[in-house]
Formats: sequence, C-alpha cells, structure tokens
Amino acid sequence: MRTSLLLAFTAATCLSAQVRFAPDAISVNIDGKPFTTFHYGDNAGKPFLAPLYSASGKIVTRGFPMQMLPGESRDHLHHRGLWFTYDDVNGVKFWENDPTYTKGRIGRVVVRDAKWKDATAKGPGSLTAVMEWRDPDGKVLLNENREMLFYSDPTLRIIDFNITLTAATEVTLGDTKEGAFAIRLAENFTERKGGKMVNSNGQAGMANVWGKRAAWVDYTAEVGGERLGVAIFDHPKNPNAPTYWHARDYGLFSLNPFGQNAFDPAAAERKTKLAPGQKIQLRWRVVIHPGDAETGHVADLFKQYSAR
Repeated sequence: MRTSLLLAFTAATCLSAQVRFAPDAISVNIDGKPFTTFHYGDNAGKPFLAPLYSASGKIVTRGFPMQMLPGESRDHLHHRGLWFTYDDVNGVKFWENDPTYTKGRIGRVVVRDAKWKDATAKGPGSLTAVMEWRDPDGKVLLNENREMLFYSDPTLRIIDFNITLTAATEVTLGDTKEGAFAIRLAENFTERKGGKMVNSNGQAGMANVWGKRAAWVDYTAEVGGERLGVAIFDHPKNPNAPTYWHARDYGLFSLNPFGQNAFDPAAAERKTKLAPGQKIQLRWRVVIHPGDAETGHVADLFKQYSAR
C-alpha cells in the first residue's frame, strides 16, 4: 500500500493549479476546483488560509469569524482557518491577537510580500510569503519566510509548510500552550457532533491527545455524507520533535513546538532564546483525506513525509 500511495502522490505534483489574485488575498484552485485562499489578514492581525476544501469539494474549516453561518459556534475570534503564530514572543501576544482584543500586549503579523509559482512536471505549485512579526509599537521581533507547497491527487489535498523564523532583535519565546500551527475545523469535527481525533501513538479523544507528544494527529468527521479526515504532520527534524499538541474537542487542532511546562507540569519550563539574526526552521504538512486515520493510511503518508 505504501508504494501505491507514493506513486499516486508523485503523480499528483503534475496536476495543474490556478491562482486568483486580490489586493489582500490569493486563491488557489486545483484542476478548476477550489482548494484554499491565502488571506493577508490585514484586519485579522495575522495571515491565514481559509476555507480549506477536500478533494471532493467539501469545506473542512469553520466559517466564523469570516462568515456567519447558521449552526456554527462563534467563540475565539482569533481562530481563523489555518494559521501559524505564537502567544509569547518577548511577552507579545501573536496568537490571541484579534484586533478587537485589549488584554495584554497585542502584536500583529504583517505580510510584506507574497508570490505564486506554478506547478511543473518536477514539482507542486508554491506560494512564498515574507512577513514581519511586529509588537504593539511597530518594532519587528521576528521575520518569517514561509513557503507553502500545494499538492493534489484524486482523493487527497496536501499542503507543505517550510518556515524560517529569523530574530530581528533579541527574542525569547516563552512557555505557553497558546500556539502555534493550527486549524479551526468545521462544526462537524467537534466531539459533540461525532468528530474523533487520534494521534500517532494510537491515543484517541481530547483527554488522551491534548498535551501529549506525537508525530501526528488526525481529526475525522462526517461531512456532507462523507467521512473526511484532516491530519497535521510534525517533521521529525523539527526542533523539539515530536511536538506537544494543543488539540481541543471543539475543533481546534494545533501543534506547539515551543511550550513544554504548559502541557506537562512535571517538565521544566522551556524558554527559546534567539540572538539577532538567529534562525529557527520548521516543517509541517497538512493532509485532507477521505476516511479515518486507518482507512486514509495516515501512518503511511507520514512515513513518506518524514523520509523527505
């Protein structure tokens, strides 16, 4: 099975991707079907991808607060689609940072540049973005260079994230659960609606997944009559891998490579200190697949990814 999955995935890189540009957004389609839109997030405090579609055309992310859809929860304004931030960078909050919030020192991530490169026979379509993590006074704390690679196949949707954070000044990332690479999933993924999460260790449910270290977590639900799953992979070469998971039963789904004591009170407090110019490199993959973790062959897909 692993061989056939690999062959299908390799062939997928040749499929055509199209983009549509707006002043503050770039929409990505695969073979004429919507995949996602990269929003610069000028009015949100950070960039994000939303909505995210399965290969069958079903939306797997929550609409709120971008859209007011009936039956959806309307908590946590800062949970927008798929995003990456952290809530303690020199004491500045980049996670709980909706512009309407007033508690704490609120920072924002500003997109300075974003460019699309079409897929070729040798590789997927790519979107690169250059960003600045700015404190409330406008001082740049971190520079982020992000490469997002978009893959397709008849049943999968895959995005790779290759991120480099460079300290613009002396920076300390504190120990908090509030971060970092996250998705807020559609209402059907909540446990009260029948959604289920499982990690690479075989642990299931929020009580057994939250605060545990794992190579991946998969969240599944019935969406429009189809069982669909969303998996996040933590590359084994990432700092502090395998990562801790901030995964909640209401559809929040996040890995956190910086927090430690926040998840395990018996562990030492972790502070990640960066000198000016020092870099952190991070690699993650998001896979939207049919079925659950077993029938979707998530473990095999992770093995392929981890070998890259």
